Amino acid sequence: MEVTETTENVELIASPFMQDRELSWLMFNERVLDQGIDPAVPLLERLNFVSIFSSNLQEFFMIRVGSLTDLSLVKKRIVDTKTGLTPAEQLITIYAHCQNLYAHHENIFNEIKDGLTQNGIHHLGVNDLNDEQKDFLKDYLIDSVMPLTSPQIINALHPFPHLENGALYVVVRLAERGVEDDTAAAQAAASEAAETAQDTQEAAPKTEKGAKKEVGKKKKNKKASAEGVVLGIVGLPKQCDRIIVLPGDELSFILLENALELLAPEIFSMYAVKHSNVICVTRNADLDASEGEDESDDEDYREHMKRILKKRSRLAPVRLESCRPLSDTVAKFLFKRLNLKEHQAFVTQAPLDMSYIYPLNGLIDDDVRAKFSYIPFTPQWPSSLKRNLSIIKQAEESDILLNYPYESIDPLVELLKEAAADPSVISIKITLYRMASQSHLAEELIAAAENGKDVTALFELRARFDETNNIEWSQRFEQAGARVIYGFRDYKVHSKICCITRQTKKGIQYITHLCTGNYNEKTAKLYTDFSFITTDNAFGRDATKFFHNMGLEYTSDEYKTLLVAPLQIKSMLMNGIDAEIEKAKQGHDCGLFIKTNSVTDQEIMEKLAEASQAGVPITLFVRGICCLVPGIVGYTENIRVVSIVGRLLEHSRIYGFGPLDSMKVFLASADLMTRNMERRIEIAWPVLDERLRKRVIEYVRISLTDTLKLRELCPDKSYTPLQCFGFSEEAAGQYCFDSQDYFIKEAQHPL
Repeated sequence: MEVTETTENVELIASPFMQDRELSWLMFNERVLDQGIDPAVPLLERLNFVSIFSSNLQEFFMIRVGSLTDLSLVKKRIVDTKTGLTPAEQLITIYAHCQNLYAHHENIFNEIKDGLTQNGIHHLGVNDLNDEQKDFLKDYLIDSVMPLTSPQIINALHPFPHLENGALYVVVRLAERGVEDDTAAAQAAASEAAETAQDTQEAAPKTEKGAKKEVGKKKKNKKASAEGVVLGIVGLPKQCDRIIVLPGDELSFILLENALELLAPEIFSMYAVKHSNVICVTRNADLDASEGEDESDDEDYREHMKRILKKRSRLAPVRLESCRPLSDTVAKFLFKRLNLKEHQAFVTQAPLDMSYIYPLNGLIDDDVRAKFSYIPFTPQWPSSLKRNLSIIKQAEESDILLNYPYESIDPLVELLKEAAADPSVISIKITLYRMASQSHLAEELIAAAENGKDVTALFELRARFDETNNIEWSQRFEQAGARVIYGFRDYKVHSKICCITRQTKKGIQYITHLCTGNYNEKTAKLYTDFSFITTDNAFGRDATKFFHNMGLEYTSDEYKTLLVAPLQIKSMLMNGIDAEIEKAKQGHDCGLFIKTNSVTDQEIMEKLAEASQAGVPITLFVRGICCLVPGIVGYTENIRVVSIVGRLLEHSRIYGFGPLDSMKVFLASADLMTRNMERRIEIAWPVLDERLRKRVIEYVRISLTDTLKLRELCPDKSYTPLQCFGFSEEAAGQYCFDSQDYFIKEAQHPL
């Protein structure tokens, strides 16, 4: 969120062609969810998309809603510079929009669940069990689950426990044995009625003295009400499998949280169980890594990050989910203890944690799983490279461009393996932002350090949710003898660059690797990215200067070939757009193409609108957030915004200047977001090799002819299926083309 401070008397005028960042993101996640109802997507893959939607939304609440919640508590008036909305106004809109999303999510999940049932996969609830399954489940729970539970009572004498972020709990309303349920219910109802009546009276005018008296009575009644509520709560034992397979001819299962509800009377046998529910609390996880730095100047930065991370699990709640509506009494009790409002609670019949689908796949019969899943594919060794020939030698002959995940990351791993054993290699320097927990690439770097090479690894310990993994890897690198640095205090290092330096008979040789995505073998099988290897000394000299500057925490704009944010990338983009504007004014062919994950930077959006008004045709290929709204008369008529949400996650960043056939091409690690342009160390680079430039352009051209997954952002801010560029609607309807599937097949069977 780009914010500014204003006074109460000064209103910020919202842009006519920009939209709220958070709502744009929610619409992206809705496109993910919509894959769950796409008949072209196999049934189990549809379930996977519903799971991705759920985990995306969890992170959204933890980070974006958490951040806005913090901003809403700031005393100074803050407004979003694009929309003029305050954080509080954004939060109201977000929570309201999410209520609709939850209903859509539940409907899609139930449709998929019915489809699985028709194909012999039965996801059951307690009320769906037959007698045999009930008996089996009770025996299993008493023998294998109950000994591992840690139930807690919550009443006036027992404090409310800490509920872990994202964890599932069974919560039950209890009544004392020997007290008639009707009496307890009547007492609770009377207490709630008294509170409601008092709230009504509070709304009426009263004297200051009377108001104070009423407030005192209200507090007293609330305390009495809270003391009258007895809850039991049980967390899911971490030692138990979440999926419990039940007897039956076909695969039938129940989830542990639902089964635990059946066990509640035994767990809380000294009480009468009135009703139960499953709940999940989402907490703010937007940590400030700089917090406390001034007070711990002598503390190692890695230890500082470990200390900061411990706070994440205890930050304030921002969402409460339940699998059924909470009773009024339980809802009021939980809202008070969690400091939440009613609009921050969501109800869904879909599982509150969808991660069970991964072990579920292992329980499904192979033939059934194959029928309802994508045809597996493995990233291929690039057809442009020989398998048994040194990668270094092949890079000396010509620049190498890899297209993940269609082509494998293995050539890069082989390059590092060569470098680790090559006596002529002096040093290897690399930036590491997100790494796989098990990484051959990292092991080769460690092997190089153990072989006596000068290995420098810049770890970004603030890579959100990868902090712990990066801390662990950094410790291993240090133990192997590598030099570990942590980058800048004020900038995240998001660049993806590796520089290998060799001493050859002809002198110093540089082998430079650049990528639009992370050094992560796991995501390299799922994310689309471009990976570039060159022995061009112009790249190598800039790469050497880059790592020199990183060691000194120095930002520079003196790179000759590379473009490094925060000083160069944004100015390059602005100048490039200006050049296309000038071409349009002179009547020359012009154009702009940008592929990115997000568009939020206000200055760049205003410059794109200026180009549109000058007549420059612009295509933005944006996977997720796009705050720029196309097709607004007088502002963005010449801008088209398209998106692909499909089997693979579109992740590569491409900046193109000029008409598509002849455009000047840059690849980059940076999205068009203010944080990437101004608060991160990012790298963009020109594609100078004509063969590789044409290959990138062909990739763009094929992506834009997708008739199956391509969607277009409309002026009303909705997304609509866009048959393709260059096809009439009638022709497109007869021609079904999935660009990602095309690239998979092309990699498997190259021409």
